[in-house]
Parts: sequence; structure tokens; C-alpha cells
Amino acid sequence: MDAILDRNELAPFLKDADHVDIKKIDAHTSLRAFIAGMLSYYPWWIVTLYRLRELLVGLLGLVRHDKPETLPCLAAEDISFTPGERATFFIVRQADEENYWISETPPDRHLSAYFGVIMEKSDSAARRFTVFTAIRYLHWTGPVYFNLIRPFHHLVVWRMMKAASKNPVA
Repeated sequence: MDAILDRNELAPFLKDADHVDIKKIDAHTSLRAFIAGMLSYYPWWIVTLYRLRELLVGLLGLVRHDKPETLPCLAAEDISFTPGERATFFIVRQADEENYWISETPPDRHLSAYFGVIMEKSDSAARRFTVFTAIRYLHWTGPVYFNLIRPFHHLVVWRMMKAASKNPVA
């Protein structure tokens, strides 16, 4: 596993994970602005994927979570670093404004997922952002669901990261 994820403070979120996805990108932005950029990225094709996901949720009998009335457009100051508070539908679990932000998806019966962003200084003036998703299957529908959405998960997360990297902070 990636060395950055061997950090002690991240261990509880990765322990017993059935799947861990790690992606990296360099950007000239803050951790808050990067997260806000990721969570505000909703092009038409992602909205369409979420609509298709609703069909899959119905077929597998999964929990239907409330949908927001409007898609969020978050500013850096909108991102909470307080455990237990929400950032869109994610629940903040642990955070350090200069280093990392870890959240969890709302409780579900098929799987649990942690979504984290780690910020480090890189060789250039930019910062390196490592984004991870750690999945634990809770029911037979967990691996079925995740393996169906996995190709889209990689695409969505990467595009969210690319969008977030274009939010420079002076």
C-alpha cells in the first residue's frame, strides 16, 4: 500500500478494508479549497451517472439517501474539519487542516466507505494531494454494487481531483 497511507492516524480507516483506491495530483491550492472543489464538481455526465445509480440501488434493494434540492457549490470556508459534522453527504471523521481530512459515507447496509484527502508539500511549489477511498463490504450486495460502479468511481474521483486542482489559492 502507498507509504503515505501507513500513517498511524489513518490506520483505523484502512483496517480491514476490502478495497482501497489511491490517486495523487499536485495543485497550487489549500486543503480546504481542494476538498471544496472536489465536492462541488457536478458536470451533466456525473449527474446522469447518479440517476443511473438510483436504478441500481432499487434493483439491489439498497438504502435510498436523501438527495439535495440543489447541487452544492462550496467555498473553502464551507468545508468542516469538525468530526461529526457534514460536508455535503459525507460525515467528517478526523481532520487536521494542515495535513488531512477523512470522511465517511452515511450508514448503509451494503458497504461502508471512507473518503480521505491528504496534503503534503511536493518538490515543486505545488502541494501533493493524495485521495483515497477505503471500502468495507457489509453484505453480499456490497461487492456486487461496488464492482458494477468501480470503473465509474475511478473516472469520477479522478475528474473531481482535476477540477479541484484548478482552484488556485494565492
